[in-house]
Amino acid sequence: MTGTVIFSPLLPWPVIAVLLAIALIAVGLAIWRRLAGWAFRAVATLVIAAALAGPSWRQEDRAPLSDIVLMVEDRSASQRLGDRALQTEQAAEALAARIAARPNTELRRITVNDGEGDAGTELMTALADALAEEPSARISGMILLSDGRLHDLDKLPDLPAPLHLLLTGEPDDWDRRLIVQNAPAFAILDEEVTLTIRLEDMGAAPDTGGQVPLDISIDGAEPQRVMVATGRDLDLPLTLPHGGRNVIRFSTPEAEGELTARNNAAIVQMNGVRDRLRVLLVSGEPHAGGRTWRNLLKSDSSVDLVHFTILRPPAKQDGVPVSELSLIAFPTRELFMDKVDDFDLIIFDRYKRRGILPSLYLDNVRQYVERGGAVLVAAGPDFASADSLYRSPLGSIMPAVPTSARVLEQLYRPQITDLGHRHPVTAGLEDSWDGDWGRWTRQIDVDIADRSGEVVMSGIDGRPLLILDRIGEGRVSLLASDHAWLWGRGYEGGGPQLELLRRLAHWMMKEPELDEEALTAEATGQTMRIMRRTLQDGIGSVTVTRPDGETETLDLTEASPGLWTGEFTGPDIGLYRLQEGDLETVIGLGPAAPREFELTIADGTLLEPAVDSTRGGVLSMSDGLPSLRDVRPNRPAAGRGWIGLTPRNAYETQDVTQVPLLPAWLVLLLAPALILAGWLREGRR
Repeated sequence: MTGTVIFSPLLPWPVIAVLLAIALIAVGLAIWRRLAGWAFRAVATLVIAAALAGPSWRQEDRAPLSDIVLMVEDRSASQRLGDRALQTEQAAEALAARIAARPNTELRRITVNDGEGDAGTELMTALADALAEEPSARISGMILLSDGRLHDLDKLPDLPAPLHLLLTGEPDDWDRRLIVQNAPAFAILDEEVTLTIRLEDMGAAPDTGGQVPLDISIDGAEPQRVMVATGRDLDLPLTLPHGGRNVIRFSTPEAEGELTARNNAAIVQMNGVRDRLRVLLVSGEPHAGGRTWRNLLKSDSSVDLVHFTILRPPAKQDGVPVSELSLIAFPTRELFMDKVDDFDLIIFDRYKRRGILPSLYLDNVRQYVERGGAVLVAAGPDFASADSLYRSPLGSIMPAVPTSARVLEQLYRPQITDLGHRHPVTAGLEDSWDGDWGRWTRQIDVDIADRSGEVVMSGIDGRPLLILDRIGEGRVSLLASDHAWLWGRGYEGGGPQLELLRRLAHWMMKEPELDEEALTAEATGQTMRIMRRTLQDGIGSVTVTRPDGETETLDLTEASPGLWTGEFTGPDIGLYRLQEGDLETVIGLGPAAPREFELTIADGTLLEPAVDSTRGGVLSMSDGLPSLRDVRPNRPAAGRGWIGLTPRNAYETQDVTQVPLLPAWLVLLLAPALILAGWLREGRR
């Protein structure tokens, strides 16, 4: 039980002070005039002033509350290195027993595990949540059992009591980690890209002579080993072997005595892209759609286009000077003999044999395709004539044969074939265009009976319209119409001309995302989405090889024609190998070194500012468990072998009684009586 006098003024204190001052002046005048009743009037004034102040006697019934100590136990992955888990467990139990033996003290134990994904250790988040659940006036102290490696220091809450950090680990701990400091997401094929690698020894590392092995593997192939120096940046030149995703793994063998090998590897995934796709476009004659291919290719900044239009064949003699018809002469030998292999794609747009390109040059183009080049023929009526490209050395690699020199002139709407719905060049084209496609008005009649081409689009009465084929290492395609430009002009609503021709050109230039038979995967955290594209009606199961060598099989489901997908969640972080039939790929899940293993040596540097602000301490468990002492607020709360807790003397008010010291009836009785007594006294004088 405690009691105090409190005031509840009926008027503001300045008003009461002014009234009291006036009353005291009046009393002073009475004394000066020697009035006999001045004492009674003075007492009456004090009674009225006290009544206006509203004094009361408040009595509280208080119940003392115990002090609360928060103990946060770090159970993250880095705390499982060495004997840290055992250190933490033993220290937690010993401290719990000591705190339980203290009078009027409660303990709250908070366990912190790994954060979601790769969030790392979230000590401050856990501490803030615990403080939010307890009254700050009861917090006597906070003790962290950790290696000091936290990843949410920006969530540091307001600390109402001393904060102490007890560090796990041993003085002779050491670890080696591999750091990739510079790894671009893209690299140009056939050009060196420089990656910056660093091997760093932390803690009490032994002397290794400065040289340690580093293994480098691309797409899971046999690694190559080089010797590198520790503690120094290594600029490593690298050339990507293929387009698309390249998975590069760097690793160093685990050394004897180091804490962990989880940070001895790093996975870098880089996309190989071509610097400039060189395209040669040869237009046989000017026509309404002559600029279709040029506009398409010039709109792509990655394409380096060389375009020639034959304005006048050699046989035509009309007396017009050559200088008025063309800017330069057609460099046939330079293009088709000396530099043909420099091009990624050659397009013949309504071209026919007119003696400009000898058969030797066209045969050289055929060999170029077999060596890995690409030829696209946009056919007009010329393809069905006696001067057709088919009747040249290129005829042997054409994916279709012109039939009876027929040119069909009628309206028709191009259609995607069943095979085309599965082929990446034409799959989903209907979804890329709102409404019906416009019709074309001309088609060259071709036949694929004795050819291996794949018809992905059809025209009049189901006749082949767009045929694709692979010849040797290269690719050939034939568009049996020269009216694709009608879509670009919006005829009858137009159609997906730009998307179709873009896909067609990039498929011919062997862009990996347009391969018909492909096995790919995309990673999100520890989950990968596996995609298998095929022209077949079905596929087999995908074999997944985990980083530890164990294998699992996964059945994919058909998401759309020709595309089969499935999801797989990897239990471990690292490199996974996928295989289905003859196709194989690799993908890295998660970082090779999670945040928990980037820095593994116990260190309290990050928490020192927070600890110092509460006058707490950072002590090592390897030096023994500290004792507990009581310390006053704002006094040093840690020293050699001890840490301090601040008694808070908190209480809970269970009952409050309040009695006015000057009730109204008493004021009404005393004040008039005193004034009357003063008047009577003066009257008798």
